[in-house]
Amino acid sequence: MTEMLYARDAYGEALVEIGQKNKDIVVLDADLAGSTRTAKFGKKFPRRFFDFGVAEQNMMGAAGGLASCGKIPFVSTFAIFGSGRAWDQVRNTICYNKLNVKIVVTHAGITVGPDGSSHQAIEDIGLMRAIPNMTIVVPCDAPETKEAIYAAAEYRGPVYVRLGRSKVTTVSKKGNFKIGQACILREGKDVSIIACGIMVKQALDAAEILEAEGVSVRVVNMHTIRPLDKKTIIECAKLTKGIVSCEEHLLSGGLGSAIATVLAENIPTPMAMIGIRDRFGQSGAPDELIKEYHLTSEDIVQACRKLLTYAR
Repeated sequence: MTEMLYARDAYGEALVEIGQKNKDIVVLDADLAGSTRTAKFGKKFPRRFFDFGVAEQNMMGAAGGLASCGKIPFVSTFAIFGSGRAWDQVRNTICYNKLNVKIVVTHAGITVGPDGSSHQAIEDIGLMRAIPNMTIVVPCDAPETKEAIYAAAEYRGPVYVRLGRSKVTTVSKKGNFKIGQACILREGKDVSIIACGIMVKQALDAAEILEAEGVSVRVVNMHTIRPLDKKTIIECAKLTKGIVSCEEHLLSGGLGSAIATVLAENIPTPMAMIGIRDRFGQSGAPDELIKEYHLTSEDIVQACRKLLTYAR
């Protein structure tokens, strides 16, 4: 049976583990420590944990100050608040000064579910991509999340890590994670599917369906949106007939647009994009919303079929 785990649980566990090894690790939260799982760190290291209440802007500014004094702050809240409400402080305090702050947000994407549009961050990758000096990581499952947190702690400079709310199926391979280097999960020669976050599982499912139809699919886990692994993208363009990007995010400003830029500048290639098309989220069960916003494995299959009808 395939294991399903909360990525945010892995985050909380990783914080405690690295906190035991490095006394410069401090954690900041905005009255959401139970949901983000930073409460685990707070319980273990109460003197290195700071709850700012509903004050994300102030929290980001304080994180910048701590980083300027040699601490390594991990700052957490929901994605909608960490990317949107505090964007000014992230841009002007943290990224402009290239401070060593790790922003780890949870409850990203439409799979937040019943909380509805006000709490469903579907534009956060685009907001972070617009800021120079920001590194962006979108793990695909719990084990990869833990590796990403360890890597972020060692990485010098601002990092934005995007996590969801729901349990996710484990699909990553231990020891494969490296910031800026995509993971090839499956080789193929007809079409490449490049996905991030929860869409990696959907991409693998789509590949299984297409294989039964005689279509050979390459599946890439593009967990780092910046720095983007341009080499792997160009390799996909050379080895297969086209590329399909998959993300639980608006097409504007997300993974798909980043890949399209690489292809346009280096090797023009037929491409299709699976993502949210110019609309807000809404309240509903995660599985229902995945269908409503056309993010299912079958949607990916259809995009691949269509792409192959006009690809070289």
